[in-house]
Amino acid sequence: MSGTVAGADGRPRCPWALSTEDYVVYHDTEWGRPVHGDDALYERLCLEAFQSGLSWLTILRRREGFRKAFSDFGIAKVAAFDERDAQRLLADEGIIRNRAKIEATLANAKVLAGWKPGELDELIWSHAPEKPAPAPRAITEIPAITPESTALAKALKKAGIRFVGPTTAYALMQACGLVNDHLVGCVARDPA
Repeated sequence: MSGTVAGADGRPRCPWALSTEDYVVYHDTEWGRPVHGDDALYERLCLEAFQSGLSWLTILRRREGFRKAFSDFGIAKVAAFDERDAQRLLADEGIIRNRAKIEATLANAKVLAGWKPGELDELIWSHAPEKPAPAPRAITEIPAITPESTALAKALKKAGIRFVGPTTAYALMQACGLVNDHLVGCVARDPA
């Protein structure tokens, strides 16, 4: 699979988006669209960390469970979670019950709760490439990491954010619209 592929509706899409209807909807309406706001970016950062080592579809299908379990990813709310909440999360079948990822999510909220409003948004978006890369023609042209994602991961780690490396940072950049990795000809590349 290299270039776009026609979906069931005949419209060309990135090949990864066609395996399930969940992916089609996510691809067409969310992936690659700009996301702003500290809580919204905290949610994406957490979900990308939970996705590490798993399929994004696993996370996507549990996203509502994650939102319920983590108080809609309100940074101030999650920062107030205590050991009882950590134990509740470890038993919650609606999320991925990985102790290290749960602990990182809670610790990251505590760090971010001390930041000024807009500071996470500013930090993440300051790592958007100054000049957009040429539109990829094939999946093989999409990198897993970039100098910008490496710098973003380093900046987040330096600030005390856990469970984020260059690959996770690049996935965050893709998901939140800092980069546009929809393939040439993809229906979602340049949405109206």
